[in-house]
Amino acid sequence: MAEIRQRKGKGPAKDDSYRTAMVEELDTSESDTPAPPKPKPSPKERVTDDEEYSPWVDILRVISFLIVASCGLSYLISGGESFTWNMRAPPKYMQLDWWKTQLRGPIYLTPAELAQYDGTDETKPIYLAINGSIFDVTSNRRTYGPGGSYRFFAGADAARSYVTGCFAEDRTPDLRGVEAMYLPLDDPSVDSHFSAAELAALKEQELKEAREKVHDALSHWVRFFENSPKYPKVGYVKKDKDWLDKEPRKKLCEAAAKGRKPRKIPGSEE
Repeated sequence: MAEIRQRKGKGPAKDDSYRTAMVEELDTSESDTPAPPKPKPSPKERVTDDEEYSPWVDILRVISFLIVASCGLSYLISGGESFTWNMRAPPKYMQLDWWKTQLRGPIYLTPAELAQYDGTDETKPIYLAINGSIFDVTSNRRTYGPGGSYRFFAGADAARSYVTGCFAEDRTPDLRGVEAMYLPLDDPSVDSHFSAAELAALKEQELKEAREKVHDALSHWVRFFENSPKYPKVGYVKKDKDWLDKEPRKKLCEAAAKGRKPRKIPGSEE
């Protein structure tokens, strides 16, 4: 009887290996699977977050910044005098009177009209003028008002007195002859050491230097009032074009004349 042998089929083995490969391939691709989306907060959670936010923190930050900025600005404007805007003499643009003057425009007064603002009438401001410009010095009535040490400047253009120092005698804007206070006295015993040409050239140079000193002395006081935050400039003095021709020429006041000294001999020591 013939022996019947059963062959092992190769089909199932092939299927098992295929399944194994498919499983391995699926296992290696699991890391590429996208993460599930985060759930949106519920309306209740959103309300809770809004209730926890407080605007006061932002408000405090803004207020703190404004305080620091104000202190820094005050320090800069006051030149280091104050952090809290507590300045003895604030800048002109921080004064109400200065803004009133800017909006009103400059005033123009004749010398006679200017004399009415010398402080004797307490209902009027105190004005003084220098080199044609009028300044309001009412803030220092104790000094420029009646009885004050600088009362001679009030109600007039006393430019000459600012140079000579003769407050009572030189209440005038006429500067003619003021340069003489800076000129040396002529002395024949000293002048004989110069030739005629040398002496003429020397006198010309001395006159030039004396006039420069007058200009510098007057400019000093003009700048003082121009830059002072206490005394705003309010206008100008009205004068005729030929006003100087109508004024009598003044002599050099005694106090200024006393400062003159003789010319020095060439080569002499100080």
